[in-house]
Amino acid sequence: MEIINGLIHTMGAQGVIKHGAVRVENGKIAWVGTMRQWQEMRHADAAGSKLDGTDQILDAGGGWVMPGIIEAHCHMGITEEKKGMEGDDCNETVDPVTPWLRAIDAINSMDAAFDDAVRAGITAAMVGPGSSNVVGGQFALIKTHGRRIDDILVKAPAAMKVAFGENPKVNYSGQGKSPSTRMAIAGMLRRELFEARDYWQRKSRALEKDEDFQEDFTKECWIPVLCREIPLKAHVHRVDDIFTAIRIAREFELNMTLDHCSEGHLIAQELAEEGFPAIVGPDLTSRNKIEVQNVAFKTAGVLARAGVQVAITTDHPVSQIQSLPLCAGLAVKAGLPLEEGLKAITANAAAICGVADRMGTLEPGKDADIAIFTGNPMETFTQTLYTLIDGQVVYKRNGRD
Repeated sequence: MEIINGLIHTMGAQGVIKHGAVRVENGKIAWVGTMRQWQEMRHADAAGSKLDGTDQILDAGGGWVMPGIIEAHCHMGITEEKKGMEGDDCNETVDPVTPWLRAIDAINSMDAAFDDAVRAGITAAMVGPGSSNVVGGQFALIKTHGRRIDDILVKAPAAMKVAFGENPKVNYSGQGKSPSTRMAIAGMLRRELFEARDYWQRKSRALEKDEDFQEDFTKECWIPVLCREIPLKAHVHRVDDIFTAIRIAREFELNMTLDHCSEGHLIAQELAEEGFPAIVGPDLTSRNKIEVQNVAFKTAGVLARAGVQVAITTDHPVSQIQSLPLCAGLAVKAGLPLEEGLKAITANAAAICGVADRMGTLEPGKDADIAIFTGNPMETFTQTLYTLIDGQVVYKRNGRD
């Protein structure tokens, strides 16, 4: 397959290519360049009898050709739309510490949100448990098209969800048990991490000595976190909760993403010095809790200008997933540089989610997850023309060829 006549936003080293083209082979990006280079390549292929007349060519008609958009934090398919309790598998609110839960066991890829995502040019999403528990369980990075979750997995586990602030307090103080304070949230997480680290050290020593070791299912799930293979995914809104999360991550030498980071603009310089990335949002929603009273679209821009790596989230279904590019646009309107707005839903999102080796930029060797738009996807009236996942057209507007 070849995509021609596009304004190619590679989001990578090649920058923006006017009058560009992309070649796809075996589900991967094979080549990106100018139309002139593409025509020369086609002539060479024809001379070498490498063209068999079956190549599919998509004419972008001057539209924007971009890496598929990535949602860095959401609950699509695990909190299904229109189904109430029967479709809500997001929070196991009977035990505040449940690291062994896996999002892949609850994501329903038949949820309407998947189709909405594809129509918006969103090709991948980080999906996982909610924030009712101190430790909620394991997130997964998935593609947005396919009936079987096992077939659309990119990375699982991809992160371990932890939560600070109001949500764990509200859910468990009402049950008459811990945590009912922020001290208890931090203390319970520290205890769990302490026990998990001790388990990992004992297992490592046993393996070194070739001794028998009884594995514990409830602690095995922590090893990728302690090895820094995947991050803590910390639900934090308020300044104090952000700093508590950082304190604990430093104590245990862990990688972490600051999800929501609603008051991050108040401490932008400190966060830049700490070096943890932020997944900002959802801003397209009401300030319905005390801890989100300072939610603002300006947060992403303030953080980015300070030097924090930023992605943007809808937190679907808090905001609908198809609004993700518009949320990035509203952040740009509030001060986020235009290029950073595009990166926040492509290259930065891929890097923060740990999948930059496969997606986020249009570069040879990466998955052919591509979105073609009539113009800038962050603008309201822009239409999605095509969405490709692994080189296959999974959406085309109005039956376009």
